[in-house]
Amino acid sequence: MTGKYVVRKVPTGIRFNLLATNGQVIATSETYATRTACLGGIASIRRVAPDAALEDQCVPGFSICRHPKFEVYRDRSGQFRFRLKARNGEIIAASEGYTTKANCLKGIASLRRNANSPIEEEKSLK
Repeated sequence: MTGKYVVRKVPTGIRFNLLATNGQVIATSETYATRTACLGGIASIRRVAPDAALEDQCVPGFSICRHPKFEVYRDRSGQFRFRLKARNGEIIAASEGYTTKANCLKGIASLRRNANSPIEEEKSLK
């Protein structure tokens, strides 16, 4: 069983969520202007996520990795988050907040496992 990408219309454009097999959101995309651009974001995740480097910005003096990469960081409220950046440095997807770094790293592992999941689109987008 795999997760799925859910592509939906939002007030400012089109966005996707990558869901795990349990239905939990692993990561959310930026807002795209077109369906084609949104599907391109999914294609980019499928290409880069399995082998993307991991840059742990929570460690003092961390090593900067080349793109594509996952960046693990702490937000203003102290939660751990990750974002996946494409080869060009643009953010493809970002996570929700995690209370522990271990769970954040599990989120990255889940994104890697589910990167090739099927796409489910809202009926209004087809």
